[in-house]
Amino acid sequence: MVCNIGHLFRALSNPPNKLNLNNIAGSVLPIKRAEELILTLPGVVSAKIIESESGAVEQIHVLTTAELTPKQVVRNIESALMAHLAMRVDHRKISVAITSEAKLRPTPAQPQASHPTPRSQFAVGPASEGGVKRYTARRLYFEDVEVRGSRTKGLSCRVTLRKGEESYIGEAHGIEGDRSRLDLAARATVFAIGSAEGREGQLAVEGVKVMEAFDREYVFVGVTVRAGRDSHLLVGNCEIKGSAETASALAVLSATNRWVDQGE
Repeated sequence: MVCNIGHLFRALSNPPNKLNLNNIAGSVLPIKRAEELILTLPGVVSAKIIESESGAVEQIHVLTTAELTPKQVVRNIESALMAHLAMRVDHRKISVAITSEAKLRPTPAQPQASHPTPRSQFAVGPASEGGVKRYTARRLYFEDVEVRGSRTKGLSCRVTLRKGEESYIGEAHGIEGDRSRLDLAARATVFAIGSAEGREGQLAVEGVKVMEAFDREYVFVGVTVRAGRDSHLLVGNCEIKGSAETASALAVLSATNRWVDQGE
């Protein structure tokens, strides 16, 4: 069942104060953070995002080593931007060039011995190293989702995530149905996250809903995080474009990326 929340946004379309959503989206897109995120991907040597007049993403140019194929690089960029920044970029806007040079890593600055700077145990986001910003947090990237049906075993969904050079698979089983497919994709993603982080049993899917907004459909996912006797709810969303199961998996990553980034 699709829940309609369009009435919550009716004010955005009433004249005479009609808003230009493209300009709004462009003005708040985290372009610099997106470039920094792309630089953390395997094989990427440099990245440059060109903005349009409205501030939206016009082109993305990346220089990579031969570690991955251009198609894999483009998929990684699309998935990373959607999962971590909720930025949907058309793959045709991404240009990949390959270099034979090895990927260079910034040389860390020497710390002052007399005045050491303490580091937070839960550092999230970009940190300064040798004057260059980099992401120190561990990150997971979406690779694939596969749904299969069986007369004897019902429906099964397998989600594959990548962390560094390793792939982690989560699998969930249930009955056939549109809502069931989204729920299974979310649960399988949670299982894959738990396996990748060594934190099985700390995450559980609270619920999955499809909602309409701005003439588009979004998957909203609630994930409960347990820590001892305490628990709290994480919420993420992703626009449905193509596979609804993929959107469900990306919504889980959107909800849990900060929790994953906090490390131990």
